[in-house]
Amino acid sequence: MHEQTVVSSGALESAAPNQKQRAGRVAAGVLSVALALAGPGQAVAAGNMDQGILPDPVAIVSTVPPNGDVNPYGVAFVPPGFPTGGTTSPGDILVSNFNNSANLQGTGTTIVRIPKTGPTTVFFQGASGLGLTTALNVLEAGLVIVGNLPTADGSCATATAGSLLVLDRSGNLLTTLTDSKLINGPWDSAVFDRGGRVQLFVSNALSGGVTRFDLSAGPTGVTVTKSLQIASGYSHRCDPAALVVGPTGLAYDSFRDILYVASTEDNAVYAVWGAGHATADNGPGAVIYTDNTHLHGPLGLVLAPNGDLIVSNADVINPDPNQPSELVEFTREGRFVKELSMDLAQGGSFGIGLVTAGDTIRLAAVDDNASTLTIWTLPNAEPGRFFGFGFTALSPTAR
Repeated sequence: MHEQTVVSSGALESAAPNQKQRAGRVAAGVLSVALALAGPGQAVAAGNMDQGILPDPVAIVSTVPPNGDVNPYGVAFVPPGFPTGGTTSPGDILVSNFNNSANLQGTGTTIVRIPKTGPTTVFFQGASGLGLTTALNVLEAGLVIVGNLPTADGSCATATAGSLLVLDRSGNLLTTLTDSKLINGPWDSAVFDRGGRVQLFVSNALSGGVTRFDLSAGPTGVTVTKSLQIASGYSHRCDPAALVVGPTGLAYDSFRDILYVASTEDNAVYAVWGAGHATADNGPGAVIYTDNTHLHGPLGLVLAPNGDLIVSNADVINPDPNQPSELVEFTREGRFVKELSMDLAQGGSFGIGLVTAGDTIRLAAVDDNASTLTIWTLPNAEPGRFFGFGFTALSPTAR
C-alpha cells in the first residue's frame, strides 16, 4: 500500500471516492490511542478526563545538533518514494530548528535527521541567522523545502520576509525562492505531491495570508509554474514571547480540495474550499473549529486517518496553566475529541507530523521547551480505508 503522509508541513494523497466516512461514528480518536499507551502513573492528569500526559515508553529523541540549535519547529516524514543515495531515506523524520544555541529566535540554521534506527545526524546546516520555521516539506522527487523567517537579534523588530530554501536529498542548497508579495514570513506549509507536479501551500505570519505555489519538481530543483495568494485576512502581529503570531498550520485534503488553516491569533481553525483550483484570493474561508476551553493559539496541524484534525497550541493566546502545551484532536465538524499535553509547562508544542503505512500510524510532535521529538507508533485498524475507525491500543515501540 502506498504510504499516505499528512504532516504539519505535510502532504496528503486523499482516499478514493468509494472510501467514504462512515455515518454515525463515535470516534475514540488518535490521541485516545496515544493515551491508552500510558504507563503506570501517567494515565490522565488529575481532575480532567479529557487531558493526558505523554505515554511511556515512546521514543523521545533530542533534536539538538552539535552547533547547539534549539527550539525545534517543523516536522516532516521522508516518504516511501523518496530516492535513495542521499543522506536521508524513506522512513526518516526531519526536524527544523528556529533558534540558535543562544536561544535567539529566528536564528537557527539546522535540520536534523532522525532515522528509525541509529543516531540523529545533521541533514542541513545553513548560513548563520536563517531562522528555519515549521514550513518543512519532503517531496517524492528527492527534494526538501524549508521556510525561514530570520531576525538579527531574536526580536520581531528585526524580522525580515525570509524565503523558501530548496535542498537536494543530501541537504545541499539548490535554490532560494523569494517573492516580495507572496513570501512574507513563511511560518508553516503543506504540499499535495504528485511526483513531478506539486502544489505547495505556505502560510505567511508577517502578512496574514496563504500562498499557493504550483511547482514542477525534479531531482535538480523546482520551477514555479504559477503562484498566487489564495487566502487572507487572518490576524497577525508581533509578540514578545512567540516572535510573531499569525496563520500557521496547514493541512490539505486533496479529495475535497479543502485547505485547513490554523490561525493562532484568531484562536480558530478555518476551511478554505477550492484551495487547489483557486484563481483568486478567497479571504479566510469559514471557521470550522473554535473552542475557548481547549484551544490556546492553534499552531501545527495534521489531518488524521480517521478524518479528524489534530492541532498543537502555542499557549500565547487564551492560556490555561491547567492545559499546557496541548495537542488537541477534533472532528472536521468542529467537535472536540481528546487532548494530550506535550510538556507540563506552557509553550512546548509546535510542529507535528503524521504518516500511515498499512496497519501502522506514526505520530511525531516536538516539545520545543525541551528541544525533543516524541514519536508514537499506533495501530491503523482499517489499513485499506483512509478514513478508518475503531482504533485499539498497541504496545508502544521505539522509533
